[in-house]
Amino acid sequence: MEHVELSAADLLLRPWRDEDAPAVRDALGDPAIAQWNPQAGGPVDDEVALLWVRRRADWSTGGHASMAVTAAADGELLGSVSLHHIQHDEASIGYWTVPAARGRGVAVRAVVRLTEWAFADLGLHRVELCHAAANPASCRVAERAGYPPEGTLRESYRYGDGRRYDEHLHARLATDR
Repeated sequence: MEHVELSAADLLLRPWRDEDAPAVRDALGDPAIAQWNPQAGGPVDDEVALLWVRRRADWSTGGHASMAVTAAADGELLGSVSLHHIQHDEASIGYWTVPAARGRGVAVRAVVRLTEWAFADLGLHRVELCHAAANPASCRVAERAGYPPEGTLRESYRYGDGRRYDEHLHARLATDR
């Protein structure tokens, strides 16, 4: 899969770069990101952040497409959005935003734009979005991005505090309006 850059209003979605590692280190240390997007292996230092960026920048397997969400004007890192588990014509989508970007619609615009690309350019038919039921902000992102709820997955994922949480399953189809 070839790297692309996608515009979404005042955002630029672009492949990860090594120079993003310090901002990623800081972001992954945020308590909300650490809780809802846990990283295996404990604290995130410079080396772990660089490995994180490099893994997400490598799209060679075709199984994921991960992008830095940045401010189009100055390149400031605002978050992350990625398609993962890409198989056949289906995938899952995930995202996070840095604290300063929350409440501004950044995650919604990024999810909408990456979903559009997934349907139009990758030919996907279904994209699923799961989030902890205890994370209402993520539920609002899903709904505002046009992902209707489909159900609850009971104790389906172990989050950053080590507990299993119920997750809400949302999905969009290429045929949805």
